[in-house]
Amino acid sequence: MTHLLTAHGFDVVAAVGTGPELEKALREHRPDVSIVDVRMPPTNSDEGLQVSLAVRRDLPGLPILVLSQHVEQLYARELLADGTGAIGYLLKDRVLNAEQFIDAVRRVAAGGTVLDPEVIAKLVAGHAKDPLSALTPREREVLGLMAEGCSNAAIAARLFFSEGAVGKHTASIFAKLGIVASDDTNRRVLAVVAYLGS
Repeated sequence: MTHLLTAHGFDVVAAVGTGPELEKALREHRPDVSIVDVRMPPTNSDEGLQVSLAVRRDLPGLPILVLSQHVEQLYARELLADGTGAIGYLLKDRVLNAEQFIDAVRRVAAGGTVLDPEVIAKLVAGHAKDPLSALTPREREVLGLMAEGCSNAAIAARLFFSEGAVGKHTASIFAKLGIVASDDTNRRVLAVVAYLGS
């Protein structure tokens, strides 16, 4: 990985092997972009992901591209939940295509969001072929602004109606997309993922 990155003009400021080392390096260097494996010692469970999320809570928008062996919907949802961008989630085999991988690294470094196509497919699985077909034009407009990261207040200001009306449109969007309230998911994120995947 280090050789691939340096060959494409990146300066690698740290290469670490454990969760605690990752946390120290992220906080100390605040790199332009970090590439993190979901599974890292000492737990070899989701240490890399948990460290990344914890550091981003303290340093919002710190660019991190997470690599995983398999698609885990919960990981993707957790990464997208803060809505600040500069985040990516790719399957490890995407590294084999150097051009696409380096493009993903650059997009995350520039503040973009990169999601593996398989991750998107899993997140929107179970919805109709065009999950947005049931939405009214106004609901599509609200969802589009939601995808831009706008709060209900910002959407209300842009569309010239009350926050209460935005709340009603949002509730209708969730209902039509079949997105139910749950402690494990962020409904706005799921709605935006459906919008981006359509």
